[in-house]
Amino acid sequence: MTQSHTKVGETEAHTTTDHNAIRHWAESRHGRPATVEATEEDGHAGILRIDFDPTDEGLDRIGWDEFFRKFDEADLAFL
Repeated sequence: MTQSHTKVGETEAHTTTDHNAIRHWAESRHGRPATVEATEEDGHAGILRIDFDPTDEGLDRIGWDEFFRKFDEADLAFL
């Protein structure tokens, strides 16, 4: 698990790879894991997104396990 903080002017950006922190942040804002529909390949998640209501028709919601599998495979961090 890694976290970093960067301050730019009056805003502060936080990045993390902590699955629990990401899931908590998204769910506390009614967000759900999703993938961009046009980027899916052979049934595997493509570009990852967090989908907020109202549901974006260009996104397919996926489970957290699939989201984090792709997240880790791609060595991503959440900003």
